[in-house]
Amino acid sequence: MVARMLYGADPFRNIRRFQDEVSRGAARALEFPAVNVFANQDGVIITAELPGVRSEDLDILIHRDSVTLSGERHTETEEAQGYHRRERRGGRFVRTVSLLFVVDPNKVEADLVNGVLTLDLPRAEEDKPRRINVKASKEADHG
Repeated sequence: MVARMLYGADPFRNIRRFQDEVSRGAARALEFPAVNVFANQDGVIITAELPGVRSEDLDILIHRDSVTLSGERHTETEEAQGYHRRERRGGRFVRTVSLLFVVDPNKVEADLVNGVLTLDLPRAEEDKPRRINVKASKEADHG
């Protein structure tokens, strides 16, 4: 009886509400789109999760050592008046990934399949490390 007076009909309602708000805050803290970046000496492969994004709504900008993904994700029910739960947001997005080296923008390949973008970003030839051969010569006489 005392619990009902203090907390209403459901004494755990406020705890659940707090948990929901914490969950929503954590979800907002995640950046969209989620990316994985794989690097080696020859270049980088980036995969990005882009569910609900059409290729015509996606822009990829490469500038020296960074890649920017931008676009818009449309939700399947944008005109809905109310949601029971909404975790997938629509709207505009921008995500920039800094790389460890300069990319050759003329050789980049991009594929969007089943909501996953794969970018193959080859390293620019002028940015690749070069091995320098040292010629052996006679030692100078230090007499």
